[in-house]
Amino acid sequence: MGTLTGNIHILMSSFYRPTAERYKIILEGKAFPSDHYAVESQIRLHNFDPATSMVLIEPEDAEKPILSTEQILKVIDDNASDTALILLPGIQFYTGQYFDIKTITAHAHSKGILIGWDCAHAVGNVELQLHDWDVDFAAWCHYKYVNSGPGAMAGLFVHEKHGKVKLSEAGDNPSYRPRLAGWWGHDKETRFQMNNKFIPQQGAAGYQMSNPSVLDLSAVASSLEIFNQATMPALRQKSLELTGYLEHLLLKYPLDDNSLAENESNKKPYTIITPSNPSERGAQLSILLQPGLLDKVLEILEENGVVIDERKPNVVRVAPAPSYNSFTDVWEFHQIFAKACKEAVRVRDGK
Repeated sequence: MGTLTGNIHILMSSFYRPTAERYKIILEGKAFPSDHYAVESQIRLHNFDPATSMVLIEPEDAEKPILSTEQILKVIDDNASDTALILLPGIQFYTGQYFDIKTITAHAHSKGILIGWDCAHAVGNVELQLHDWDVDFAAWCHYKYVNSGPGAMAGLFVHEKHGKVKLSEAGDNPSYRPRLAGWWGHDKETRFQMNNKFIPQQGAAGYQMSNPSVLDLSAVASSLEIFNQATMPALRQKSLELTGYLEHLLLKYPLDDNSLAENESNKKPYTIITPSNPSERGAQLSILLQPGLLDKVLEILEENGVVIDERKPNVVRVAPAPSYNSFTDVWEFHQIFAKACKEAVRVRDGK
């Protein structure tokens, strides 16, 4: 339903219930801007000051901006007494780091804090067990690894313990978690009674707003059917192998063994900032180029039909998607990328 940021707002309107004692929201300091804006605006809507109500977890190393699980747990501990909510990404958009959702969620709950996850870069990328991990809520889009197309309908998850609807013996006066209510979230059996008494559907379905577009639904449904056929365990296994192969090639730069002499021209003009542990990443490797190389590298990649993503000033994100990329694709990408790096270094250094 809806869009990713819209769904985050819908969920936060239900799960962010600040009090005078517990009002803070913990999020990463390098969150995707839309998430940051959503959190900041929700805090303002509740008449709190973002300057004192947002707890930002900043990377300890700016050159390799990874957040360890231990660091996240410590921030939770240090702010537990006045924190109302935590919002973190399942996979970080810039570094590709895959967070330990299960451990962090359990720790938040041990401190009496609700926690939600933005799974935009995780859905269709890694295996998620949101219910089993006791996640309170999550939101995501379908236009990244699920391949439903730009602007495709988004999705959300609400743990069943928060989605329960209890009715009185008379069948009215329902008890449920407060939320922004809409027509499509109403119980199907009584929706057309038109009595203006909102009785939500059980679970996440009760958070729906309006009748969704058939065209949007068809794009998502067709993509999900492919995932059902391929299965996430099989896709994840191929992803681990593809990404591991890409990492191997990048670390071997340059590939020509005869040119591996220890001289300045053969040093890698980049570093990989994504965690090297396969269990701490998805399909994405983020490559930090030396200053002054990005534009030329991008130019050469585009000339050769390579589609990747840039994050200025110096990062390219490369994601071999297991649903359609092959090992040959990875090999060919690296051949072009290595040549692009060498040419970019030559141009930058005026050689």
